[in-house]
Amino acid sequence: MQLLFRPETFSKSRQSFGFEYLSFQSRRLAAGGRYEEDTGDMELGIVALGGRFSVESSRGEWRGIGERAHVFAGMPWALYLPIATRYALTADADCELAFCYSRAEKPFPPRLVKPEDVEVEIRGGGNATRQINHILTPAFPAQRLLIVEVFTPGGNWSSYPPHKHDEHRPPGEVDLEEIYYYKIEGANGYAIQKVYTKDRRLDETLTVRDGELALIPEGYHPVVAAHGYNAYYLNALAGSARSMAASDDPDYAWVRETWKEKDPRVPVVKRSMRA
Repeated sequence: MQLLFRPETFSKSRQSFGFEYLSFQSRRLAAGGRYEEDTGDMELGIVALGGRFSVESSRGEWRGIGERAHVFAGMPWALYLPIATRYALTADADCELAFCYSRAEKPFPPRLVKPEDVEVEIRGGGNATRQINHILTPAFPAQRLLIVEVFTPGGNWSSYPPHKHDEHRPPGEVDLEEIYYYKIEGANGYAIQKVYTKDRRLDETLTVRDGELALIPEGYHPVVAAHGYNAYYLNALAGSARSMAASDDPDYAWVRETWKEKDPRVPVVKRSMRA
C-alpha cells in the first residue's frame, strides 16, 4: 500500500487512498476563486490552513472564515458540513484549504469552529514536547470525523511514544484510519514519519516534506521534525468509534517517566497571534 503522497496526486480532487472511511484534498484558491461541491455520503471538515473564505450552502451561509496567513501564524478556523450538503466556497483572499472527508450515514448540524473553540493541549515532555490543537473532538457532534493539528518544534519527536489505534478494544484502543498532512516551516525542511507493526509486516520510514501527506492504515507511527525546522501536521481520523483511544508500543512506553519538563518553545502558535 502506498503511504506517501505528493501534492500533485491529491491537491485537485478528492482522493480516497483505499481507506474505508477517510478521504482528503487540499486546494489553493486565489482571491475571488470559487469551488463548488456536494458532500454526498461524506461528512466534511474544511480547515483554513491560510487565508480567508466564505461559504454558501444548502445548510447555511458563513462569511469571513479564517484569519491566519499560514499555519505557523495563528490558530485554526474550520467549517463542518454534514452529508448531502451542496455548497459553494469563495476565497475572500488568497487561501490554502484542507478538505477532510469521512463516509457517514447520519446528518449532523453544520458548525463553524473558531479559534476560541479550539482546545489547546501541550503534550509530552523534553524533546518530545508538542502542541495539539483539537478542532473536531470526540465530543463534537459528527458521526465519525475527528480532526486535530499538531505543531512539533525542530528536533523534537511527536506521536511519541509510538502509539497505534488499529484494534477495536475500547476503552483502551479503537480502530481508526488516519492521515498526516504536513506543512514545514522553512525552505528545505522535512520530517521523518515511521510506520510499523510489531511483527514488522509493515515497516516503513518516510521522508515527508511541505505539502505532502502520509497514510496510517495500521501500526505505530512516530514522527520527528528535522533540527531547525518546525513541523506541522493536520490529522484526520475516522473508524470504529468516536474516540481517540490508542495504545503505546510497550517497548518505548517507559520514556514517559523520563519527562521532567516541557520544551519552552511550545506552544508554537498562540491565540493572541494574528496574521
